[in-house]
Amino acid sequence: MIGRLHVITDEVLQDRFDHEALARLALEGGADVIQYREKRPVPDRERLRVARVLAELCAAHDACLVIDDRADLAALVGAGVHVGPHDLPVADARALVPGTVGATANDLDRAMVVAAESPSYLGCGPVWGTTSKGADPPPTLGLDGLAAICAAVDLPVIAIGSVRADRVAAALGAGAHGVAVLGAVCSAKDPAAATARIREAIVASIAEGSP
Repeated sequence: MIGRLHVITDEVLQDRFDHEALARLALEGGADVIQYREKRPVPDRERLRVARVLAELCAAHDACLVIDDRADLAALVGAGVHVGPHDLPVADARALVPGTVGATANDLDRAMVVAAESPSYLGCGPVWGTTSKGADPPPTLGLDGLAAICAAVDLPVIAIGSVRADRVAAALGAGAHGVAVLGAVCSAKDPAAATARIREAIVASIAEGSP
């Protein structure tokens, strides 16, 4: 089963913590999936080194590591991979990565196309907008758009896009299986505590009857 709390590591929005420190803090706070996302022009050897460290951390916490974009690195360290519209198609990524292969969908039409490729989960958003996609972010999906995707696909949907603890119940109430978080954890004063608050919100929402 796909984890419900995905924390995306980042060294662009903030520079206080490196990927390893963020992953360690997020895991301590209750993240069950770490997504290693590196958008800077970092040499592949350094990406691989970091991926191996994160894989060991996740294994120690019985969590899943997912590497953004790079199926080759995921295959080398035994991690999952998350692919976007400009990355390898799901089927080709799965040829390299036998485990978790997540995919992105920013609207219902794209969700239907990607769902037909049978990824492990769909990352859908930005539900409340995003500050991590530069000057040309995709349109805000909104809760109605999220609910439409959740109703249309038979896959776990992970809501992404300015997710905070106080928005978790709405995302799960719309049908999402879980949430992916970047700024609310990475930019927090205490990433472990921020992760724990989101984990508590997920647990409370499930107890109240959200999917």
